[in-house]
Amino acid sequence: MDRLIRKFRRLLLSWLHRSRSGPKCFIRRFSYKDIKMATDGFHRIVYTNSHGAAYKARFQDGEVALVKEIQALNLEKDAFYREIQLLGRLHHRHLLALRGFSTGRKRLLVFDNIENGSLKEHLNDPLKTPLDWKTRLQIAIGVAAALEYLLLFSNLPMYYVSISSSSIMLDENFTAKLSDVGFFNSVRNYATMPHSSCPEDCSTQDCSNIIFQLGVLILELVTGQSPEEGDVDLIQWIQESSISSSIHRMIDPDLGGSYDSKELKKLLAVARLCIKTKDKPTISIPQISRYLQNEVDIQCYKYSRVSFI
Repeated sequence: MDRLIRKFRRLLLSWLHRSRSGPKCFIRRFSYKDIKMATDGFHRIVYTNSHGAAYKARFQDGEVALVKEIQALNLEKDAFYREIQLLGRLHHRHLLALRGFSTGRKRLLVFDNIENGSLKEHLNDPLKTPLDWKTRLQIAIGVAAALEYLLLFSNLPMYYVSISSSSIMLDENFTAKLSDVGFFNSVRNYATMPHSSCPEDCSTQDCSNIIFQLGVLILELVTGQSPEEGDVDLIQWIQESSISSSIHRMIDPDLGGSYDSKELKKLLAVARLCIKTKDKPTISIPQISRYLQNEVDIQCYKYSRVSFI
């Protein structure tokens, strides 16, 4: 019966995703000159990684977009066009939509509005307005929902995804958008996600890497610290047997004590299970998404309980 319910839910959500996607977007070809001008000569860097660089672009019509340089696609031009075609088929509220491309001196992809920049900016830049608790919780829920869509409902071939506060963009309403998703990958420090036919309880190493990244992101949302830059080893801290005595010291002071204790414990419980998944799968992406959306109780799974008391 449980298997039948899961199958029905998967079919229903797949239909809902298709029905909400609307008409296919027109993918525009941008001139290299226009992109260079919009990115201030490629100096407005949002983030860089081994797959390429991403830039903030402000076009003459006032639109703000994310431009990604695709270094890994210095192959046949057909591969680049295939990447464009597949990215154009992704439609989800929490995925940055593809607007256009350029094939000038660089292979460039132009994505949708990023009016509020990256999540990392709002967690680390003292000049930015701090994110309130509700916004942080919605970001975690949104990222998990996007991953569930990519894993179960996109019905597209193999692709990679990287989750970090640097590559999660915020639109004018502070809605989280994954920006580092693609199909052709020659760089192995990206987590490659399986085809959508992968079973719901996927336990591959690639799935584990993605879930681990999600756990790290949740810790960053809660503490305002990144694992690389903080004074405390967040990965070690979340795995301690009981963290109740230190929670108050770890919460991001920018929240000013304004957060829901029950929701905080929920996020930390998810973060802990995600971190444990790096060594041994303990939870799946669909389970995380459903739990964060209050569809199920995480304790109904046969995984180790999390002690905060």
